[in-house]
Amino acid sequence: MFELLGHGLLTVLQWNYLVPLFAGTLVGVIGGALPGVTITMTIIVILPFTYGLDPLQGLAAMTGVYVGGSAGGLVTACLLGIPGTPSAIATTFDGFPMARSGAPGRAIWLGVWSSFFGGLLGGLFLILVTGPLAAIALQFGPWEYFSLFVLAMAMVAGLAESSFIKGLLSTAIGLLITVIGTDPIGSVPRFTFGSEFISGGFAFLPVLIGIFAFAQIMSDIEKVGAPKTPEAVLVAKPSLRVSHLKVIGEILGRPFLLLWSTVVGILIGVLPAIGGSAANMLAYDQAKKFSRHPERFGTGVPEGIIASESSNNANVGGSLVTIMAFGIPGDAVTAVMLGAMTIHGIQSGPLFVSQQPALAYGIYAAYILAHLLMVLILAAGALFMLQITRVRLAVLAPVVLVLCVIGAYALNNTMQSVYVLLIFGVFGYALVKAGFPLAPLILGLILGDQIEINLIRAIMTDDNPLLFFTRPISGGLLLCAALSVALAVWQHARHQARTAREEAPEF
Repeated sequence: MFELLGHGLLTVLQWNYLVPLFAGTLVGVIGGALPGVTITMTIIVILPFTYGLDPLQGLAAMTGVYVGGSAGGLVTACLLGIPGTPSAIATTFDGFPMARSGAPGRAIWLGVWSSFFGGLLGGLFLILVTGPLAAIALQFGPWEYFSLFVLAMAMVAGLAESSFIKGLLSTAIGLLITVIGTDPIGSVPRFTFGSEFISGGFAFLPVLIGIFAFAQIMSDIEKVGAPKTPEAVLVAKPSLRVSHLKVIGEILGRPFLLLWSTVVGILIGVLPAIGGSAANMLAYDQAKKFSRHPERFGTGVPEGIIASESSNNANVGGSLVTIMAFGIPGDAVTAVMLGAMTIHGIQSGPLFVSQQPALAYGIYAAYILAHLLMVLILAAGALFMLQITRVRLAVLAPVVLVLCVIGAYALNNTMQSVYVLLIFGVFGYALVKAGFPLAPLILGLILGDQIEINLIRAIMTDDNPLLFFTRPISGGLLLCAALSVALAVWQHARHQARTAREEAPEF
């Protein structure tokens, strides 16, 4: 195994393979850092350029896009409070407050090095235990997927920072948005009220950009003209220097957090149709649940950045398991990669690794080297990226809004996506003003369709509802969901009790 991996590394380090890998990683970082330009969109743009390359060159380039895009989203998440990709949503929660408090370099490099270590651990896991992980995924039917998504919904209760009820209501709003439009199974219109505008439902990307970008920008615009706080002065002159050894020490000093977040990212990646957007949210939630001070999350703690970024890059390794071992695309990006393999005459599946070991381990090698290139690219562009924090809000806000509109329009080349962005921008701002957390809403949007589809498939297969509890994996996941809700209730009760003690007058 390691001999094949060493041969793959030596092969990819040759210029004719290293150049496509570097180009793909660079494009991935740029595409991931631009709000609205998803990894999927970036890899689709790259795909035509790989037709004239040999299979390993083309797949190395696309692997670079995947790895670079997964890490690139943290740039705008930390500096602007807008996730460049859905897989960087949770990074925003602590990365942006840390950058605003005067440590943008620390926020970015905590994310970069967490992505690096999480990605490498994900690669090691990918190489060593591809078979067992894929065997578990094959045992998942619609009952297990439904229960898994219910567990994810239960976990988001812990993401609500103050009100447990508001966290649940926010989740319900996200689920409600996903049922607007046409039924994915029966093609029956729901909640459309005869309107063609919403007959197709709401695309996830414009909703995400609207809720995060507009809510953040409107909150910032409110502060224009207000007296500058000490934090604002710090942000006006951010430190461009950071001790990489100190940052790496912060990450490696939390080994359990790093390993557990990586495992969450891998497991979510192995299970098809979930993706990095759910992986980083669930890892963030787990970090918050295991923390001794969960109330500090959302204020700029390093644990939130480490959990989110290590999980979303580990998720890439998990997604590669299903495509290489079973020919099942784990998400939209690996679906494009599967198409590229088909174009080159490569048949992925159970026999892929044994019949084409040089290509398989070449992809493993490209995955590992892409993380090194990602760090070098972000290091070279760090000074330029950190200059964003020097730009005045009066200049920055219109630029960000234009980029958001362009990103939404480019999704389908229609103004409908722009209108959706505007509608949910206002809606998200109203939720923020009312004190509703946005994280549960976003996760509800991510998983809502899959919850409904798998519930319907399970009922169509067998209408016995007890199967959700009697099937071992499904029942175990539902039990975990119940325990997660109980833990969240206990944490909120403890937080409220602590707050009450701190606010109680002393006599």
